[in-house]
Amino acid sequence: MTKFRRNAAKLEIIENIDEWRKRYADWSKDHAGVSEHDDVPDSYPFVKNRRAPFSPARRALPMLNLALISSAGGYIDGTAPFDISAPGGDFSFREIPAQIESADLRFAARGYDPAAVESDSNSLLPLGRLFEFESNGIIGQLNPVFWSCCGYVPDAAGMVDEMIPRLVERVRRYEVQAALLVPASRLCHQSVSLIARALEEAGTPTMTLAVDREVVTSVRPPRAAFYDGKLGAVAGVPNWPEHQRRVLDEALRLIEPMDQPGLLKLAVELESQVEEARGER
Repeated sequence: MTKFRRNAAKLEIIENIDEWRKRYADWSKDHAGVSEHDDVPDSYPFVKNRRAPFSPARRALPMLNLALISSAGGYIDGTAPFDISAPGGDFSFREIPAQIESADLRFAARGYDPAAVESDSNSLLPLGRLFEFESNGIIGQLNPVFWSCCGYVPDAAGMVDEMIPRLVERVRRYEVQAALLVPASRLCHQSVSLIARALEEAGTPTMTLAVDREVVTSVRPPRAAFYDGKLGAVAGVPNWPEHQRRVLDEALRLIEPMDQPGLLKLAVELESQVEEARGER
């Protein structure tokens, strides 16, 4: 386990934000022509935080009102999509009924291949699996709305200033007791980690799924569950419900027992390899 330092006072969502703004401005001058469909190059100045805020879970998982936040760029068909051409990213978010049919969703994908989520929305937006967890008593309930954003946001400081405070306020209004955050791309890992930091600073426990260990270790969300998965299908392999259940169940069950910030490795890929070797998939 990679331990993050315990929070002793109010923390910044981006530590040394003015220094980061300068690094980003310098990088932007040289990367104005990056394709709108590509993820950021290795030269991008990912946020580097040293500490993480932390809010302990006050209820057991079967009693929690759990919220879902996805950065896959999901929006309702017929409504305005996210602006994937904005140089610094789109700072808006959508509040969408959790009971929506997957056929009514579209995805403004940037930085990741949308093939998996278009084949099975549960691979990035696991509403079906979470409703199963609700009916089985694994979680208390799934919040009646989920929040969607386009996590390809190079201007992380702009996101912290403009989008995140509004999103935190909406989460608070629904009296959410824990939140699951699912990134889609490499840069999405930074965006959802910053959202998680803000939510926990405001008192809402979170769990961030991750398949890019380097980015989450740098940004330091309070709780992160890492496994050797794929970008574009962070909540589990498309059209393999048991794999998705395994990823989500293992990650969510870590929320309550964690007593300090940390990055935990899931055993899901080992279990899945055994299942495949037995011919069970």
